Amino acid sequence: MDLVGLLKSQFLCHLVFCYVFIASGLIINTIQLCTLVLWPINKQLFRKINCRLSYCISSQLVMLLEWWSGTECTLYTDPQAYAKYGKENAIVILNHKFEIDFLCGWSLAERFGVLGGSKVLAKKELAYVPIIGWMWYFTEMVFCTRKWEQDRKTVATSLMHLRDYPEKYFFLIHCEGTRFTEKKHQISMQVAQAKGLPSLKHHLLPRTKGFVVAVRSLRNVVSAVYDCTLNFRNNENPTLLGVLNGKKYHADMYVRRIPLEDIPEGEDQCSAWLHKLYQEKDAFQEEYYRTGTFPESPLVPPWRPWTLVNWLFWASLLLYPFFQFLVRMVSSGSSLTLASFVLVVFVASMGVRWMIGVTEIDKGSAYGNFNSKQKQND
Repeated sequence: MDLVGLLKSQFLCHLVFCYVFIASGLIINTIQLCTLVLWPINKQLFRKINCRLSYCISSQLVMLLEWWSGTECTLYTDPQAYAKYGKENAIVILNHKFEIDFLCGWSLAERFGVLGGSKVLAKKELAYVPIIGWMWYFTEMVFCTRKWEQDRKTVATSLMHLRDYPEKYFFLIHCEGTRFTEKKHQISMQVAQAKGLPSLKHHLLPRTKGFVVAVRSLRNVVSAVYDCTLNFRNNENPTLLGVLNGKKYHADMYVRRIPLEDIPEGEDQCSAWLHKLYQEKDAFQEEYYRTGTFPESPLVPPWRPWTLVNWLFWASLLLYPFFQFLVRMVSSGSSLTLASFVLVVFVASMGVRWMIGVTEIDKGSAYGNFNSKQKQND
């Protein structure tokens, strides 16, 4: 390991990132809480402010991926479609196989300048995660319980609220509903066989109802669906902890732009269209494993400096008083004070490790564990 790599793996560096992220996140959450007074007065102003406050938090994670770990992402896409990215609202379908696939989706949004306003369809439990979950509450994220009878109205209502959203956004959705594992794949293919659907080798069977509602609710507001198929070179298995340790990954993403008017409006027809899309995605993955490349032209969107500028701003604002406080504590010579500080650092580190744990594959949903007889409700 070289000197820079050794430095990036040190706990002290991680402590700095954790401190800046937690302190700035709590400050931003507090400011977001204060902006609630604007909602009844000027809803669009409230939204614009919270888009920028959201960017201050989410861009710190993108900064870690791009500037700290140096992860490279090559897009394979039609150059004519590429010119439209970031200039229109879009539903972005991501495959769900890697622990940092959500972060790669954020990176895609950042490269095209729409990270602050972008949305996700996320499980409701994430709404209670400090900082990120609370940030999402103020930016009108769409949460679901994965129980369709409960989600039917709430998801549709949340999506309808986005029809007059003042900022360009990507609406990122993992139609598989949970990350790919061999166990989940086996159960999913049993469901496919029971429903008379073709088997998939590299994906789980998509859950269609959320996608159908998204297309129906956002039609004439969203211009296109971006079908994104992500993979990593050399059989890399990226993790958020690896990113924090400064490990560099090499991502390839195939992006297809599909105009929304090309997607059927009827529920059954739209569901069948999505199943066909996943069969195509499976073929693209199979070709990638065989050849090491995706179709279309490889393009590398440039990194924007704003994620780094944002982090440096918060670091310069927060680190100086932190180190001043640390020096004073050490100078005091009080064992109780030092013990209290060590305890706070430990709790903060465990808190961040818990948030990282939310992204880990082996701590994902209990897909198929408790009632496989339900046959994976769409």
